[in-house]
Amino acid sequence: MSDDDFDRLTRALRTPPPPDPAARSENLRLAMENFDSLQGSHQPLRPMSTSRKGFWTGAQNMLNFLSSRQMLAATTSVAALCIGVVLIQPGMRDALTGGVEIIPQVPTNAPALPVQPLADDASSTALAEPVLRQEEAPAIDHDQTMTDALAAPAPSGTAPATTTTAPPPPPLAATEMLAEAAPPAPAAKSSAVARKRQVAAGVDTAAGTGMVAEGVIVGQLAAPAPEPMSMPSPSDLAPLNAEPSTEAFPKAAPNPVKVTAEEPVSTFSIDVDTASYAIVRSSLMAGYLPEAEEVRIEEMVNYFPYDLPAPAAGEAPFRATVTVMPAPWNDGRRLVQIGLQGRLPALADRPPLNLVFLVDTSGSMDQPNKLPLLKQSLGLVLPQLRDGDQVAIVAYAGSAGVVLPATEAGESRVILSALDRLAAGGATAGAEGLELAYQVARDMTGAGEVSRILLATDGDFNVGIDDPEGLEAYISKKRETGIYLSVLGFGRGNLDDATMQAIAQAGNGTAAYIDTLQEARKVLVDQLSGALFPIADDVKIQVEWNPAEVAEYRLIGYETRALAREDFNNDRVDAGEIGAGHAVTAIYEITAPGSPALSVNPLRYGEAGADPVAGSGELGFLRLRWKAPRETTSALIEVPITPDMAPDGPDARFAAAIAGFGQLLTGGTYLGDWGWDQAIALALEGRGEDAFGYRSEAVSLMRLAKALAAQ
Repeated sequence: MSDDDFDRLTRALRTPPPPDPAARSENLRLAMENFDSLQGSHQPLRPMSTSRKGFWTGAQNMLNFLSSRQMLAATTSVAALCIGVVLIQPGMRDALTGGVEIIPQVPTNAPALPVQPLADDASSTALAEPVLRQEEAPAIDHDQTMTDALAAPAPSGTAPATTTTAPPPPPLAATEMLAEAAPPAPAAKSSAVARKRQVAAGVDTAAGTGMVAEGVIVGQLAAPAPEPMSMPSPSDLAPLNAEPSTEAFPKAAPNPVKVTAEEPVSTFSIDVDTASYAIVRSSLMAGYLPEAEEVRIEEMVNYFPYDLPAPAAGEAPFRATVTVMPAPWNDGRRLVQIGLQGRLPALADRPPLNLVFLVDTSGSMDQPNKLPLLKQSLGLVLPQLRDGDQVAIVAYAGSAGVVLPATEAGESRVILSALDRLAAGGATAGAEGLELAYQVARDMTGAGEVSRILLATDGDFNVGIDDPEGLEAYISKKRETGIYLSVLGFGRGNLDDATMQAIAQAGNGTAAYIDTLQEARKVLVDQLSGALFPIADDVKIQVEWNPAEVAEYRLIGYETRALAREDFNNDRVDAGEIGAGHAVTAIYEITAPGSPALSVNPLRYGEAGADPVAGSGELGFLRLRWKAPRETTSALIEVPITPDMAPDGPDARFAAAIAGFGQLLTGGTYLGDWGWDQAIALALEGRGEDAFGYRSEAVSLMRLAKALAAQ
């Protein structure tokens, strides 16, 4: 084909042929003749027999005289009748749809059905219900509708559409009702909330429009092809019956920049929890950026293993390593990383373990990513136990009960069978469950043995002691018996992270969030010893900065673990624990005097206080307090901080990248122009060996967050 032929063909396709009235009239005449010819049967009358041959013989004779066209019409009528019965009967409709209303999807350019005016007393009711229910629509004479459609002249430029004349149409067409009842487009801020509601309702946001069934427009033979439509955002697909998110997270403002001359001492408790990173990952994988309160930067940094030197024999149970490096987001500042590496004792030397699984079986746990995942996760623990260990299971919903009494860990088939019998239903009597679990653990404990409780829940306590302060006070008393409590969180939508954090901190345990079976393996297999066998209790960190070398400083993270300066020497003040083999990292950002990166203007009338160590070269002084398990008196470790303490290797760079990741998720107030591309590049630079793939996953999450932030 030549170019001229192609151009002529293109112009012909773009220019529609003019209407032909004669052809239109001829087509309409033939259609009417065909329609009239089908109204009666051309077959001879069926012979009637005076003998009784039975019901089935008569039915067979009747079917023999039915044509294929008549059979198709009959079966279509029966199918339509069945569908009508299902739609009219609420019980049958809910059984098929799972109780979810199916909203018709109507093209925006489809011709609307005729609308009659609403009565004054019915207008508010019609607008309040955006879905046209089948039982509210009157019956439609389809034969009369077809005749009217064929006889009526078609409007120019549109396909023939029906005009229902008898009986009257519904009070409001589906297209009109949806248009009037639809709320205005949500703001960008509300899209994340809508997506959270989808997660809470179990809606797969990644499924796109396939999650919404298309409805049928009754009384319309043919509609013009809809214009190309843009794909709806996940927030547009939120079901109308999705429950609002009731998730709760600890609220704390980000640590501000502090002037060393005014406030030279910084004090906080360590935090070995990793729940926040898994929650952030869950949000990103669901297709939305996490809310700021979901992000605890220290838990994101501490999620990853680092190659820190362990303490030597005869030293304290953990060793401190300090690294100083340039701040990647500001050349005028530096980062001071304080890493603590706990000793990993020989597992053969550990005492017998008594483990109580305290399982939330309330109605809120009846979701695939809650109780079913919980059962699989706890099953991973059993191969890690040894002879002499015991397991018990306590479940709580409306009330608490012992599902499995103390059982030898070797009886794995019995334990797994008890786990498999758990089912969700009822309210959440969390306080009653805790009381029973502590009682069972106390009865299991023998001399020299260790007893631990693993609470698996979504944190939605609604019966008994349900406020974090009441739970904290109760569990704080119980930890004095030596029975520690750790928390595993499951599911989204009603995750009460604030309560879970309070419980874990008060119980001298750890808090983790399980969103996948892979995460369960990491927490309950790779890190089980650290979660169940603490080597140091009430670990506190205090840094005194030297005003001669550090004009300003900022602690990145640990907002919910801040302590008063006087709490450092008070052994009655609770703090975090370090488990066997655990590592903890804290990062400060510091600024030298006279640096152009200073955030606070100097005082006009001079700095307050003296400068006792000018010229020493020390950036600051690190103090650590800790107690041996079950002891009441703390020990003190002191380490000066100098600029050349340790080189900034791949681990330090990767930790800085994760700290930047967390700050970007919370607004990046102190990062300047440093953004996602720089964070990804720094993480790749510090990825290192990455034996388990955790760091590569973090890079993928950064890329995903960058894409979501650009929407």
